[in-house]
Amino acid sequence: MISSPHGATSSVERMGFAHGQLILEVGADSDVAQDLRLSLIAKTGSDLLDSDSTEVVDAVLIWWREDDGDLVDELVDALTFLADSGSIWLMTPKSGRPGHVEPSDIQDAAPTAGLSQTVSFSASADWTATRLVARKTSRK
Repeated sequence: MISSPHGATSSVERMGFAHGQLILEVGADSDVAQDLRLSLIAKTGSDLLDSDSTEVVDAVLIWWREDDGDLVDELVDALTFLADSGSIWLMTPKSGRPGHVEPSDIQDAAPTAGLSQTVSFSASADWTATRLVARKTSRK
């Protein structure tokens, strides 16, 4: 398997996925990190679900590029599929890559969508992973 610090297997481990978890994938295209996708499938033991799914999922994996539209809308949509303890992994192209998203755009969009950013790291040669979780509220 890949042994580099940015290897897909180590990225999936860092993302905290476990066997049996369901992941909804949004925005996949020919430019995504295929090795990361394959490592996610191997780790969870199931295929990534697409946007036609109606399942409640443990995580939403969003491949997001600068010109993909309104990030707040996408994040709010992702929340509708997410289990209470789930997280959103926002995958954005690294600086200098086509479609790069400024970190400030994520920092602005997350709270508007009711999310908090917890971690961000280099997940592959071309993609940065940012974990977003629903903010805790006093609502029941």
